[in-house]
Amino acid sequence: MKKVIISTLVLMAIACGNNESSKQVGAEIVNNTATAENPTAENENATEITFEQNMFDFGTIKEGELVNYKFKFKNTGKNPLLITNASASCGCTVPNWPKEPIAPGQGGEIDVTFNSEGKPNHAEKTVTVVANTTPTNTMLLIKGEVTPKQGSATQAH
Repeated sequence: MKKVIISTLVLMAIACGNNESSKQVGAEIVNNTATAENPTAENENATEITFEQNMFDFGTIKEGELVNYKFKFKNTGKNPLLITNASASCGCTVPNWPKEPIAPGQGGEIDVTFNSEGKPNHAEKTVTVVANTTPTNTMLLIKGEVTPKQGSATQAH
């Protein structure tokens, strides 16, 4: 089964990319035992992502306001960094991440926007970043207090 999955990933990488860099990145991910075969294995193909901070406290805002924060990071590993996904714990929080590989020593940003509409009181939302790192998942947190609108429900969501 593992060989079928790996073969499929290799074919997808070749079919989806017509340039040399996308083929190389596809091979990096397929050959990365931490992502392809054993998610807990230490691996020489894995890289490292280091965030300046992995938590942002936006303080107190009024319900309905948007909060935006850019989580800055650096590829502190020895291989190209590829972020394959970033997903939030709630639809009110939207992450946007670089889709291109990040070279060793280079950096980037994950832009996170939180919409406080309908989210009164304490807000704490996570963003899970999936990359060719060990471990593959990194958690980011955005939190703060949302002052309810008059007549708004007082229960947090």
